[in-house]
Amino acid sequence: MSTIHWTEADTDHSAQWHSESAVAVPEHVTVADDRMRADIAYRLACQGTALLWRGDFHNARQLLRALSRRIDRKPVPKGAGPAESFHLYRRARGQRARVLGRLIVQLEPDRSLALRRAPDVRQACTQAYGSAREPMVIALPELLGAIGAHQWRENGVVVPALGARIHPHYGVFSPVRGEYVDLVAQAPLPAEHHTAFDLGTGTGVLAAVLARRGVDHIVVTDINPRALVCARDNIDRLGLTNRIVIQGPDLYPDGRAHLIVCNPPWLPARPNSAIDQGVYDPDNAMLSAFLDGLPAHLEPGGEAWLVLSDLAERFGLRTRTELLTAIDSAGLHIVDRIDTRPHHSRPRDTTDPLHAARAAEVTSLWRLTTRTPSQH
Repeated sequence: MSTIHWTEADTDHSAQWHSESAVAVPEHVTVADDRMRADIAYRLACQGTALLWRGDFHNARQLLRALSRRIDRKPVPKGAGPAESFHLYRRARGQRARVLGRLIVQLEPDRSLALRRAPDVRQACTQAYGSAREPMVIALPELLGAIGAHQWRENGVVVPALGARIHPHYGVFSPVRGEYVDLVAQAPLPAEHHTAFDLGTGTGVLAAVLARRGVDHIVVTDINPRALVCARDNIDRLGLTNRIVIQGPDLYPDGRAHLIVCNPPWLPARPNSAIDQGVYDPDNAMLSAFLDGLPAHLEPGGEAWLVLSDLAERFGLRTRTELLTAIDSAGLHIVDRIDTRPHHSRPRDTTDPLHAARAAEVTSLWRLTTRTPSQH
């Protein structure tokens, strides 16, 4: 557990430091309040000084927006090709997050925020970080993320394919991109579909869709402990506990299934935070483990559904040939591929430096089986 130290009113203070992105404890901390000018705050933050906010909560949010505007004045450079452009974009976003993350706040032992006009953040922070008996310091953007996650969790996300709401938890990827859910809802089920595995279940949304489609017994897994708690919550809310079993952190549970579904992170790059694990899969590790494990876990005549965006190909991070080679090397046969285009608004954002790739994105459901001797 890391500890942050600072001096305030000629007195030394310390508290627990927490960062979901594993940001190191700030070495230099200065106390800031409503008198802090945005230009000075920006200069200090760029130099690596953390600003411990003691002023009005809404003024802190205004300062955060002012810092954002100053950062965004510098355009993201374009690379010589898609891969270089992607890495430059991520680097710029990482630097942006680091600067904004230097505006920090202190949570009290009961997870409250002792700032003027501050909302009651106790439940949101307890849900995100657990209960505590000592103060904790976090970045203001992270606190705002916890507040937003609490609202998502309370209100839920409407999933038309499910005819119900899914309630994402903090640190668990939300099913706001409905195209991958629609693919699983519409793909033809194998003739035998009594059992299924949902690998990397997240909120449990795909398992719930399969249960509503008539699959009798579904086992779900995830490496993220928060995801397992989230999936249990959603499965309980939907009344599907008699059909869906939650297991631990291994990718594959024991045994075999007629249908195995996996929507792995789409981009082979290093995640910077817990929530990033839903998007980034370093060195295609989860994708490879899923494909390589299928022959040992698919029932004879069963099918595996790989749900994958082609953004990695459009960003120059993986080629279609590499994907097809991985499928073939695992001893698998492609039965069909069902494609769809994204429904969300990001591909229409022409100011996005990666707009061309996002606008052309296709998400596919690959129907795979183990090869028979005649298919070799």
